[in-house]
Amino acid sequence: MTTATTALVTGANKGIGSAIAESLGRLGLRVVVGARDEAAGSDAAARLAASGIDATSVRIDVTSDESVAAAARELEERFGTLDVLVNNAGISGPFDPVTWGQDPTTMDLDDLRSVVDTNVYGVVRVTNAMLPMLRRSAHPRIVNTSSSMGSLTRQPGPVMGVYSSSKTFLNGITVQYARAFADTPVIVNAACPGLVATDFNGFAGDRTPEQGAAAVVRLATLPDDGPRGGLFDDAGVVPW
Repeated sequence: MTTATTALVTGANKGIGSAIAESLGRLGLRVVVGARDEAAGSDAAARLAASGIDATSVRIDVTSDESVAAAARELEERFGTLDVLVNNAGISGPFDPVTWGQDPTTMDLDDLRSVVDTNVYGVVRVTNAMLPMLRRSAHPRIVNTSSSMGSLTRQPGPVMGVYSSSKTFLNGITVQYARAFADTPVIVNAACPGLVATDFNGFAGDRTPEQGAAAVVRLATLPDDGPRGGLFDDAGVVPW
């Protein structure tokens, strides 16, 4: 067991997740790259390590109870504690390549189930599996990568009946976790990275992964009197 501050980032082998892991590593945290594909995760961790970051990887499929449990056991054996959990893994589901839309009047319920399984149930699976280790940390932080597209107030972007709804669900779950941990050291929030250019959206975003990671990293390193149960972007609180 070591006393290093350890952060697990799911979906961290590429895109925003990779930038989050790198940014946390630059701050001196030991980062664990969580990835469904073991080789991709290992390669991503090796790239970070080559740049001087204390990085390792773990295979974790957030849609699988067995995979999540195995990852938790592995991290328990290797580190014994976890200080930061970033639930970053997420999918959009199929969308119209021209309008980027997901028409709720024609959406496939299997698509909705699949997206919610990753974007919401996956967060619950991973969070609850990692909680015993997080509770051993003096300053545990949980950050869920969400989106202002899940805001009932703002309603930005195209109509995305599947993706946006999953993020609204995630925002609600985030609040309930924060309430449950109100009298504990565990601080839970959600972050909106903005429209980041990654393969998630065909590199159509106007922000870099590093810019998208900034709000997540800020929430992952909050002081003990930091906010709880909110959705935040670069500008501050996102109403939802």
